[in-house]
Amino acid sequence: MKRSTRALIGVIGAATALSLAACSSGGSSGTSTSAGPTTLVFWHYEGADSAMNQSWQTAITQFEADNPGVTVKVENQTFEQLQKNAKIVLAGKDVPDVMEYNKGNGTAGQLASQGLLTDLTADAKTYGWDTTLPSSLQTTAKYDSNGLMGSGNWYGVPTYGEYVTVYYNKDMFTKNGIAVPTTMAELKTAMDAFVAKGITPIANAGAEYPASQLWYELVLSHADRSFVDNFQLFKNDVSWTSGPLLQGTQDFADWVAKGYVAKDSSGLKAEDMGTAFIAGKYPIMVSGSWWFGRLNTEVKFTMGQMLFPGNKLNAGSSGNLLVIPTNSTHKDLAAKFINTALGAKAQAVMGDKGGLPVAADTSSITDPQTKLLTDNWNQVVKDDGLSFYPDWPVAGFYDQVVSFGQTIINGSKPPADALAALGTYYESGKKDITGK
Repeated sequence: MKRSTRALIGVIGAATALSLAACSSGGSSGTSTSAGPTTLVFWHYEGADSAMNQSWQTAITQFEADNPGVTVKVENQTFEQLQKNAKIVLAGKDVPDVMEYNKGNGTAGQLASQGLLTDLTADAKTYGWDTTLPSSLQTTAKYDSNGLMGSGNWYGVPTYGEYVTVYYNKDMFTKNGIAVPTTMAELKTAMDAFVAKGITPIANAGAEYPASQLWYELVLSHADRSFVDNFQLFKNDVSWTSGPLLQGTQDFADWVAKGYVAKDSSGLKAEDMGTAFIAGKYPIMVSGSWWFGRLNTEVKFTMGQMLFPGNKLNAGSSGNLLVIPTNSTHKDLAAKFINTALGAKAQAVMGDKGGLPVAADTSSITDPQTKLLTDNWNQVVKDDGLSFYPDWPVAGFYDQVVSFGQTIINGSKPPADALAALGTYYESGKKDITGK
């Protein structure tokens, strides 16, 4: 696919800005064995009030206390910046020492296969990450020589979990005399009742990830573990003309046609979706656990949570990874910092603030909403229900699934045709990774 010169200049310009930010910090110019003060540069893109940021701030405080003369300097990026430009930036010399990065074949796997991330296998053994983290969460930390997730060496470490769940406005259900659903059939009945009252049931956003994740939940409602292994890990071929992918796509198109999802949501972003739900304009929002802290603080109505009705499989995984760029000059300190982020203090804050800690005792959580979020997460992990995300399998797939979701919402192509186009991109990307 051709790109305009303007678009290319924009990408290079953004990458240069990231590189200059690292250079100006002065954090990557020394070595881990140099005398005197040392600055460890940490890039991440979490909000100030997020559980992740608060947990990592706790880790920073402890790390600096445990390592006199070392200062951790946080440089905030955006998800989009790193998604688009990490490959260019990390090939240079002015890089962060530790960085949050998205997991999956087309992201962390791609960087690992290109030699841009440090192999952390020895550190995993030294610090015990290979026993601390459940096997289902280790999947996203390991990549083979082709960048395929699930086996091979460690190239990142998650410090939290995440999953797609259903938030709902209990007050809207009560006011309209509609029962809260527990099954897919009941969910459809409830949404029909809202539509009959002139209320669009589901807050959505087609211009970013939410629509594609709703689509994936519908795909998973027809799927089993073998489908997930085939789709995400390439264990066998998947069909783009029948089975879960086609059934879920047809469901999504039907939900739009029935008014469960607004047609004008195709141009909305995740923030638009979230603020509309917070404002009480929609009774249901299907999205990630990363919204929880904000929702629990800002909503004025009584909020409920539930797993996607009827699903045993749900989009979700470990959280984003903490990775160490190959060109980091403080690799030992960076690994030590990651271990501090997995320590008891930081993990306790993660749980208390509504995150999903991967190495903590959560029995002390007292807030009922936080406890429900965590209990649902633990149930998904226990049931081996983590099914990753639809944009993970191949490089560049995020933009493709976003465009695909918009196509379904707009109705600009029949569902089968839109799915076929998505499948063509997937199969090409799969061949790039596996050679098959």
